[in-house]
Amino acid sequence: MKNIYIIGEGELTIEDLERIVEDNMKLELSVDAIQRIQKCRDYLNRKMEINTKPIYGITTGFGGLCNHSISNSDLSTLQENLVKSHACCIGEEVNPIIVKLMLILKAHALSLGYSGVQVATVQRIIDLYNHDILPIVYDKGSLGASGDLAPLANLFLPIIGVGEVIYNGKITEMNDVLNELGWKPIKLQCKEGLALLNGTQFMAAYGVYTIIKAQHFIKKSDLIAAMSLDAYDGHLEPFDEKLHLLRPHIGQLETSQNIRNFLNGSEIISQYKNHVQDPYSFRCIPQVHGATKDALDYVKSVVITEINSVTDNPTIFTDEDEIISGGNFHGEPLAISYDFLAIALAELGNISERRTAQLILGKRGLPEFLVANPGLNSGFMIPQYVAASIVSQNKMYCYSASSDSIVSSNGQEDHVSMGATSAIKLIKILDNLELIYAIELMNAAQALEFRRPLHSSPIIEKIIEEYRKKVPFVENDIVMNKLIRETAVYLNHLQIELT
Repeated sequence: MKNIYIIGEGELTIEDLERIVEDNMKLELSVDAIQRIQKCRDYLNRKMEINTKPIYGITTGFGGLCNHSISNSDLSTLQENLVKSHACCIGEEVNPIIVKLMLILKAHALSLGYSGVQVATVQRIIDLYNHDILPIVYDKGSLGASGDLAPLANLFLPIIGVGEVIYNGKITEMNDVLNELGWKPIKLQCKEGLALLNGTQFMAAYGVYTIIKAQHFIKKSDLIAAMSLDAYDGHLEPFDEKLHLLRPHIGQLETSQNIRNFLNGSEIISQYKNHVQDPYSFRCIPQVHGATKDALDYVKSVVITEINSVTDNPTIFTDEDEIISGGNFHGEPLAISYDFLAIALAELGNISERRTAQLILGKRGLPEFLVANPGLNSGFMIPQYVAASIVSQNKMYCYSASSDSIVSSNGQEDHVSMGATSAIKLIKILDNLELIYAIELMNAAQALEFRRPLHSSPIIEKIIEEYRKKVPFVENDIVMNKLIRETAVYLNHLQIELT
């Protein structure tokens, strides 16, 4: 039972989702969830028997076609047509981990019992996940309102037995998978196609994935900053707890403590300094890294609210005998938050590149470009160029996608969030950050060798010892891109207990 996660027993957390995916857990619908789903479906079935008024998306067309009434005999066809016609996302294939997250998030949202779907429909989503049948979804096509229509349509084509999936490691037609497993496609009933396609699970899954990655990465950013500070022969005074208690932002306090912990026992940091103070990229590490951490915590709170919400439309309130058409599918809460997080994450890259640049200037007893014979050797000159180039690209990704809107669906959907664009560029920023910090790590480790016979802290010396098994000290010019790649791999796998 330890390797099973019960959908519908309580609220999802980011930690739950990481554990489910990381530990390859199976999903199971709770008894309460089954009862909620069935209660809502039964209510909708009864409502359809006596209803005489049009109900959006149930007895009408969608979006700009909302004024077109549909006969009862065509309601199932309407839902199937919706899934097929909307499955037009294009671009790059979405990371399989994000596809898995999308499946979990949609199953959880439907389990809350406000969407009018069949239990069998939710169970099929869970079956896809449990049998590692991953629909092929592409990353372009969502406006972030009405939810993530196009990518969610591709995600749920296999529910009706259509579309391509990755199964047993290869691309397969879902119809062939059905035949192999002896399954039948789900016959969608009224409202179900809309319940599957409306919602923010594409944007939310990207947010969850980003937060998980960022939480791991941001801890390492403090470690590498501490290495650079010691390599630069910097001051520890700006990290004194007394100073930060006077401006007690949580991330700032945490970062200053991390730096102190990392440098505890360093012979370099404790030696007398001839220089009075350090450049901002060293002195203000707590303020900059800390602000990013606080931003990440805020966005995490928004995402947690989102993944535990009902975001399809219309919403069915069985106890109140109401079906309400609203706009919970609109991605603005995520879009604005993601644009904010993009700025916060990019700032980590900005300050990292500045520390890298300071290390190669030939100051404080370090040789120019961190090689013993500069001139003959260019040393670490060009890795800083590369970091600067990547930082510039991240600045481009800080463009606020949520500030944009393009009218769609013949004017019915006249304001959209562009939250999917906000979400996708977060991954690009994170990927770039790993490279920027890999370059800083290369420079910091190289610079620390010029501080011998003094040693850094036991934690940092252990890191350098392990790192040197992968990446050598550079005596003379060699091909550097290989070292950057190997450093990025090392950094990605680096694990250390931090605050």
